[in-house]
Amino acid sequence: MVDYQGYILLFIIWLISTIFVKAILTRKYKKSNLPPSPLSLPIIGHLHLIGSIPHQGLHKLSTKYGPIIHLFLGSMPCVVASTPESAKEFLKTHETYFSNRPQSSAVDYLTYGSQDFSFAPYGPYWKFIKKICMSELLGGNTLSQLLPLRRQETTRFVSFLLEKGKENEVIDVGRELLKLSNNVISRMIMSQTCSENDGEAEKVRKLVQDTVHLTGKFNISDFIWFFKNWDVQGFSKGLKEIRDRFDSMMERIIKEHQEVRRRRKEVGGGEGQIKDLLDILLDILEDESSEIKLKMENIKAFILVSDK
Repeated sequence: MVDYQGYILLFIIWLISTIFVKAILTRKYKKSNLPPSPLSLPIIGHLHLIGSIPHQGLHKLSTKYGPIIHLFLGSMPCVVASTPESAKEFLKTHETYFSNRPQSSAVDYLTYGSQDFSFAPYGPYWKFIKKICMSELLGGNTLSQLLPLRRQETTRFVSFLLEKGKENEVIDVGRELLKLSNNVISRMIMSQTCSENDGEAEKVRKLVQDTVHLTGKFNISDFIWFFKNWDVQGFSKGLKEIRDRFDSMMERIIKEHQEVRRRRKEVGGGEGQIKDLLDILLDILEDESSEIKLKMENIKAFILVSDK
């Protein structure tokens, strides 16, 4: 027991010393250009001021410290804009300086090192993917080609409502509308529906739910510097399990798409064939003259974020 007490005492001394040194080094930084900031606490920063309802906590702070305030979420510095005018400065006037999204260990792992579009850092790759999205993936021509898929799903939805109405059955319209939107998005991306009657599509729906649930959780390792390299909440196992499931599913779906594409080329067909977004991404992957060479991880990460 004595030995354990010695180790505990050394740990406490080390922890206090580290916090003290970090506080001294932090104060050396020039703070003249930073917005107003309330008094922060060691380790947790201003998290105690935000509370369980963040938007209300931030509004209360803005009424006291002004429209732009500087906060520490744990050890992560951030600036909060609370008025339309100040938000415009960040999101429009100076958007190139604030285009990067906050880093999250969970999202970074699931998107193969932030190789998707939503979480990729601002730079040549992000600009290239944005151009591809606007001109090809989400361009008017592509949306027009995918119109029959959206029409099919809408017709199926209306027929389902009509059938249930004739049978005088009660249905959850909100739930069915959500299923409709999921089906439309999934078919446009990779020609798969999210109908609960389809076993494969059910796996997709469950995978998306698990991904959103895990990435939406507060991860202390992302905010408290002391726990940066520690998996305190045990997220690693869940993240690995989700990405393994997604990777296995996408490998099979991509192979199926590639096999269909190979057959089309052999018979010289494909003209007028409706291409989903995965087909378009595979076209870019196979294009040797592409401005930036995509990797399979880029496609998987794009599909994962698009499904969410």
